[in-house]
Amino acid sequence: MSSHRTWIALLGLLNGAALAIPIHAQDSVRYTGPHKTRAPISIGNYPRVDGVRINFRDRSLERVRGINLTIWEPHEPATGKVTGLALGLPMTGAGDVDGIGLGVFGVSATGVLRGITIGGIGAGSGGGVRGLAIGGIGVGSGGDLEGIIVGGIGAGGGGNARGLMIGGIGAGVGGNMRGIALGGIGVAAGGDMTGLLIGGIGAGTGGNLRGIAISGIGTGAGGDVTGLTISGIGAGAGGTMKGIGIAGLGVGAPRIEGLFIAPAVGALHARAIVIAPAFFRVEREGTFTGASVSAVNFVRGSQRGLSIGVVNFAHKLHGVQLGVINVAADQKSHRVLPIVNWGRGT
Repeated sequence: MSSHRTWIALLGLLNGAALAIPIHAQDSVRYTGPHKTRAPISIGNYPRVDGVRINFRDRSLERVRGINLTIWEPHEPATGKVTGLALGLPMTGAGDVDGIGLGVFGVSATGVLRGITIGGIGAGSGGGVRGLAIGGIGVGSGGDLEGIIVGGIGAGGGGNARGLMIGGIGAGVGGNMRGIALGGIGVAAGGDMTGLLIGGIGAGTGGNLRGIAISGIGTGAGGDVTGLTISGIGAGAGGTMKGIGIAGLGVGAPRIEGLFIAPAVGALHARAIVIAPAFFRVEREGTFTGASVSAVNFVRGSQRGLSIGVVNFAHKLHGVQLGVINVAADQKSHRVLPIVNWGRGT
C-alpha cells in the first residue's frame, strides 16, 4: 500500500513540474506573421525563444536568447539572431550569432559571427567575424575579420582584418590587414598591411606594407614598403622601400631609403647604405646618395657619396670611389683610375 502511494506522489510531482516549466514542441514548419516569445524551453522550429530551443534545422528564425541547439545548418537564407550559445550537433547557423558558436562540423552566419566561434571543420560568415574564431580547416568571411582568427588550413576575408590571423597554409584578406598575420605558405592582402607579417613562402600586398615582414622566399608590395623586411630570396616594391631590407638573393624598388643587404640590390633612386656582395645598380637617369659596398657598383646616373668595390662606375660622380677599377664618366682628366677616383659632378 505504501509503495502504491509513493508512485502516486511521484506522478503528482512530475505533473506539477510539467505545469511549472512549459515545453513547447512544434513541427518544422514555416511561420508567418507576428509571434510571441516562448520560454524557457521550445522544441521545434518556433521563431522566437528565450531559453533553450531545440530544432533539427532552422527556417525563418527570428530570435533566440539563450541556447539554440540544431542538428543541421539552417535553410537558406539563414535568418534571425542567436544571443548566447549556438550549438551544432553537428552544424548550426543563423543570420547573426552573438556569444558562443560551437559546431562539431561547423558554424555559419549570413551576417556576423561575434564572440567565440569554434567549428570542427570550419566557421564562416557573410558579414564579418569578430572575437575568437577557430576552424579545423578554415575561417572565412565576406566581410571584416577582427580579433583572433585561426584556420587549420587557411583564414581569409573579403574585407579588412585587424588582430591576429593564423593560417596553416595561408592568411589573406581583400582589404587592409593590421596586426599579426602568420601563414604556413603565405600572407597576402589586397590593400595595405601593417604590423608583423610572417609567410613560410611569401608575404605580399597590393598596397603599402608597414612594419616587420618575414618570408621564406619573397616579400613584395604594389606600393611602398616601410620597416624591416627579411626574405629568403627577394624583396621588392612598386614604390619606395624605406627602412631595413635583407634578402638572400636580391632587393629592388624604384626608390630605396635606409639599409639594404642582399647579393644584388637595384633601384632608380637610392638614398641608402647598400651592402651587395655581387652587384649594386642604379638605373639610367637615377640618383644615388650614401655609401655602397659591392663587387660591382654600377651607377648609370648621379652618385653622391662613397662606393667601395672591385669595379665602380658612375655616370656623374660627386664623391669617392675605392676599388681596383674606378670609372667616373664625367671626369675628363681622370675618367678611369685604379685604387681611388673622385669627382665633384658637372
